[in-house]
Amino acid sequence: MALEALYGLIPAYGQDLVRNMTVLLEETILTEQQRWGAFLSGAHAVGVGEVIRGIEAAAPLSVEAVAAAKAASAIMGMNNVYYRALHLMHNREYADLRSGLRMNILMNPGVDKVDFELWCLGVSAINGCGLCLDSHEKVLRSHGVTAEQVQAALRIAATVNAVSAVVRAETA
Repeated sequence: MALEALYGLIPAYGQDLVRNMTVLLEETILTEQQRWGAFLSGAHAVGVGEVIRGIEAAAPLSVEAVAAAKAASAIMGMNNVYYRALHLMHNREYADLRSGLRMNILMNPGVDKVDFELWCLGVSAINGCGLCLDSHEKVLRSHGVTAEQVQAALRIAATVNAVSAVVRAETA
């Protein structure tokens, strides 16, 4: 499914989302790999097949970048639940305990660390984990990523989330 077919699944009430996707895909604030990886990792985080297939078919990403985008979604799917729970719990004792969760992909994601961190940030926004958002934003800023670049990743995550919700509702 190409992007045009994906856009065809979005009714008139969601046309702002189509326009936002189009604009975000044309922006040059992020590199092409960062941009498309943010779209793909976000799509995998939400998990709507039509959106995943549409974005993956259109994405000019290497095999390694596709795998890394999927890995960002997978690892954040775990981490966002765990760390959001620690953040929400009043008993701070759990934050001092070792998580015991494997996260090796964070050390060697197969793409540039900044790209992977941007994707993890977007997925963390979709999954609503403030602790992970702060952590990834801090790493990104320490690597010279601008506020506008962080915002671009967040705008992509928000748009992919909304597109996925509309497509899910319209194809249910």
